[in-house]
Amino acid sequence: MPTTLRHLLFVLNPISGDINKDNLEDTVTAYCKERGRAAAFYHTTGDADLEHLRAHLATHAYDAVFAAGGDGTVSLVAEALAGGEVPLGILPLGSGNGLSKDLGIPQDVEAALRLTWDHELRLLDTLRVGGRFAAHLADLGFNALIVERYDQGEARGPAAYVRVATQEYLGYQPATYHIETDEEAWEGPAFMLTIANANTFGSNVIINPDSRMDDGQFELCIIEPFPNTATPGILYRLYTNGFDDSDYTRRLCCRKARISVPGATEVLVQIDGEPCHLPSPVEVEIDVRNLRVLAPTSAPAAK
Repeated sequence: MPTTLRHLLFVLNPISGDINKDNLEDTVTAYCKERGRAAAFYHTTGDADLEHLRAHLATHAYDAVFAAGGDGTVSLVAEALAGGEVPLGILPLGSGNGLSKDLGIPQDVEAALRLTWDHELRLLDTLRVGGRFAAHLADLGFNALIVERYDQGEARGPAAYVRVATQEYLGYQPATYHIETDEEAWEGPAFMLTIANANTFGSNVIINPDSRMDDGQFELCIIEPFPNTATPGILYRLYTNGFDDSDYTRRLCCRKARISVPGATEVLVQIDGEPCHLPSPVEVEIDVRNLRVLAPTSAPAAK
């Protein structure tokens, strides 16, 4: 049975994705009022958002906090709530919305608002990547570069992301990675290396088939360098749950990992859609079932 949520906070990122949010607060307020819920709003500014949100939560009591934005906003709110009793809800309003898709949350605002009264409570694992919080996926290599280029541009939405990826693809030079986990070691060149506590990117690329977000472990999903002739087949497998079927892919399952690029003092990493430069080696650890999340009652068990 769902817990009763009466007092709700909606953390809104005004500039996430390419979605018009002019009437969002009116929509949320009306929806909640009709169902006996009280909605409050908190706007992010890009200036010490985590510190300010934590201070706000320390002085206000809420039954749930909804992230109303994209992957970055979801990660921000998740980090503020991790380890506590207040659950995270998601109104997916970004370009990718990866975690919400993995949880089966509807991508329509009013459908997602159903979580305020009809939901299941899930306990999910989270990650620490180079000391930074990660609620969903992080990666090194090609996608991290594209996320950084996309972040530096002004255009938003899937079309802008595809345009940047196309521009960078032909000239991209894969790096060599050295990986040590609690289970095994691996070294070699990689087109892309994903640190995955989930299944799917917001672009619907299935990078980590059949994994779970609550099993106390994560996967390192490696795409090795491949010839241009193999590109269509790899893309097809990534969109059809066939990651493991390619000669150019492998997954390492672990509970901790150390990732380095020989000769490099720092590496570019994207974490939950946000690019950053971290010292090499990058240490990765898992925090087991430390995030409470509201998910649809009709969704399958958290993957």
